[in-house]
Amino acid sequence: MSAMTTLSAPASELYRAWQALRAEKPRLRARDAAQHLDVSEAELTASRLGVDAVRLNTDWAALLPALGELGQIMALTRNEHCVHERKGPYQEVTVSANGQMGLVVSPDIDLRLFLGGWASAFAISEQTAHGIQRSIQVFDRQGTAVHKVFLTEQSEVSAWEPLVQRFTADEQSALLDLAPLEPKAAPLDDAEIDSGALREGWAALKDTHHFFALLKKHKVQRTQALRLAGREWAEPLDTAELPRLLETAGERRVPIMIFVGNAHCIQIHTGTVDNLKWMDDWFNVLDPLFNLHLKTPGVVELWRVRKPSSDGVITSWEAFDADGELVLQVFGARKPGVPELEEWRELAESYAAL
Repeated sequence: MSAMTTLSAPASELYRAWQALRAEKPRLRARDAAQHLDVSEAELTASRLGVDAVRLNTDWAALLPALGELGQIMALTRNEHCVHERKGPYQEVTVSANGQMGLVVSPDIDLRLFLGGWASAFAISEQTAHGIQRSIQVFDRQGTAVHKVFLTEQSEVSAWEPLVQRFTADEQSALLDLAPLEPKAAPLDDAEIDSGALREGWAALKDTHHFFALLKKHKVQRTQALRLAGREWAEPLDTAELPRLLETAGERRVPIMIFVGNAHCIQIHTGTVDNLKWMDDWFNVLDPLFNLHLKTPGVVELWRVRKPSSDGVITSWEAFDADGELVLQVFGARKPGVPELEEWRELAESYAAL
C-alpha cells in the first residue's frame, strides 16, 4: 500500500542529527548513516534540500540522455554486498516507449534500467575535504538508492548548473511517496516443481536473456533452479574461489564481464581487471576506470552455471547472498552472435565443484 509520507523527523531536525553523527564518524557513508538514524537514504538526502541538494523532475527519458552533457562521469550501482563503479561518458541511452525500461550501451557505461521502480532523484553539490563533489542520485519507492552518477576531474563541470536548473522540480518538497517492500511469495517446495520440465526448458534455451522467463514459467526461485537443474547445467562452488577466479583472470589477462545490480538497475563492466586488493573482508578491483568492492561474507552460495544459446553454451559464475539474491555474475567478454571465449571457459571450468 502506498502512502504519501513525511520524513520520520522534520527535515531540519534530521539534517542536524545527521551532521552530529558525521562529526562523530566523519567516514560514515550516507547509506550507513541512514541505517544508524533509522530512516531511508532517500529521506536523509531529502533532508539536505535547501542546503546542498536539489530535487529533480523524474522525466527519465529526458534526464538520462542529458547526463551525456557532463562528459566523463562515474556511474555507481550497488546492492547490499557489492558496489560497482565505472567511469566513462553516459552515451547511447534509450528509454522504452512506455517508460518502464532503459538501456545505456556505450563501451564504458553499460546499464540495464528497470525504470518502473525509480521514484525520486536529487542533484547534490557537497563540500568535501577534496573540494565539491557533485552527483545525481536516484532512489526507489522504499527510499533505497538505485543508481548514482558522480562528476569526476575529467567531467564537463560547466554543464552541471545548466543541467540542474533545467531539471529542477517545481516543488522542492522533502515529502517522499514511500511504500513498504511487497513481501516475496513463499517459494514452492522442490517436490512441487516439475524438475524434468525445468531441465527440458533449460536445455532448449536459445538466449540467456530468456532465463528469467524460464524461472517464472516454472515458479521456481533462482538458486532452487540451480539445485534442480542437474550438474550438466549448474554446480556449486566454494565461495572462497570467487576472488581467486578474478585474480587468475587478471593474471591471464582474460577479458570478463562483471554484472552487479539491484531490483531496478544492473551495471556491467567489460574488460580485464588488474589492481586487485583485499581490505579486511572486502575484495576490491581498483583500476583507473573500474572499481569493484565485494563484501565477501555476504556471498553464501557460489555456482558455475551453463546456459545453452544459439551461440553455444554460455558459462557464468553467479554469487548469491543468504536471501537467495544475486550479488554478482561473471561471464567471459562477448557480444551477441559471438561464441564464448575459450580462455574464459577454460578458466571458469578449471575449479572443482563441491
